[in-house]
Formats: sequence, C-alpha cells, structure tokens
Amino acid sequence: MIVLFTDFGADDIYVAQVKAALTQCADPATPILDLLHAAPNFNARAGAHLLAALQASFPAGAVFLAVVDPGVGSARDAVVLEADGKAYVGPDNGLLSVVAARAARARAWRITWRPETVSASFHGRDLFAPVAGWIAAGNLAKEKIEDIARLSVELGAEDLAEVIYVDHYGNVLTGLRAERVSRDAKIAAGRRKLAYARVFADTPNGSAFWYENSVGLVEVAVNGDSAAQTLGLGVGDPVKVTA
Repeated sequence: MIVLFTDFGADDIYVAQVKAALTQCADPATPILDLLHAAPNFNARAGAHLLAALQASFPAGAVFLAVVDPGVGSARDAVVLEADGKAYVGPDNGLLSVVAARAARARAWRITWRPETVSASFHGRDLFAPVAGWIAAGNLAKEKIEDIARLSVELGAEDLAEVIYVDHYGNVLTGLRAERVSRDAKIAAGRRKLAYARVFADTPNGSAFWYENSVGLVEVAVNGDSAAQTLGLGVGDPVKVTA
C-alpha cells in the first residue's frame, strides 16, 4: 500500500495530482490510502512527531509518501528512508527523522533521479510520487538513489512537548508519548493544569482533561467542547508534564 501524509489540504487541487502521478508508476492494484492531508502547514517538526505516531498502525511493506515541504525547490535533499520494514519518501527537512531515530533498523538514500520535467514548487507530484510508486511496485532502479550515512536534518527520538495537531473536534494532540507519562501527573497547557482521565465519559460535561489517545499520544480534550478554543491552544504551543 501507499500511504499519503501531507499538508496539501484534502479539498485543494494537489492531492489528486499526486495520485495521478502514483498511478503511472505503481501497480494499478496497489491501494492508495489518505492518512492525512491536514498536517500542520509548513511545520516539518510537528509533522515529524505526528507521522511517527500515526505510522505505527500500518504493516511492514507500507510505503509512505510524506510531504510537508516549505523548502521545496531549494537545496534541501529528497530522500528515501527504510525504517523497520516500511519505506518513506519525502524531503530531508526533519519530517522523516523522528521515524528514523526511533526505528530499530533504518537506512537512508538520497534521490538523485530527476524527471525531464519537474515543477520547482511541486516535488510531491513530480519527484516523490514516482519514487514512491516504483518502491511500491518493487522496481525502483538503484541508479536513481545513492546511499547516505544519515539524514541531513535530524530532530532526534525524544518527545516534543508542544501541540502538534488540532483535530476538527478541537482536541489537541501533543508530541508526548502517553506511555512515558504517569497517570498521576498533570499536563500544563495554556493557563491550566489538567488531570488524567481514561475516557471522555469519565469527566463532567465541559471539563478539560488529558488522556492517552488512540495513537498513543497525550491529548488534551474538553468533554463536549473544543479544547483548542476553551484553552486557547494551537499548533506549536508548549505543554508540560507537571505534578
């Protein structure tokens, strides 16, 4: 399968063009799944931690086309990452680096191939999509890539104590892995310190709390309302584990 993770916007003009490019290089029977097209705009750091959490539910052999690329057309490299049996294609701007840092086994390659025609502002369609399609089909030519010792931009394996995504309910996802946070701890977010609850129904309506969400991250929520609006939180705002 090919899995798409971008900041292109599901209702904009870009995703279908990427899929059209994929169909020209991948096996027609290969599923193309839309993981997310609302990754935080221009924010490779938030995207890196979100991608690292979301990829865990996909099996070995999945090929991720990951594009949050404010530096498109610049000197930043285009890369392929293989991490724990999954492949990732995207810009070398940190977006793939949290996955790489947390993997038990990882290798990386620079994409040296360039198409005859490539838009300076749309490498997702013209450069990354063909490479992802060839990987999924099992026929990426070796001369199109070259080994590199490591990614150029590395964000490391540690958690990110920031808001990395706000869903349409107003729930606030952080870059903190919940397995590393005591259930007795509080999460400082905005001007509030929030206690843990297992699920929404364990709290009164309108109450703010934190819980372990379905992808293993610390998430801040308000029962029946928007945590982002109630607490004044947005992507990039700090959070803190506290007593």
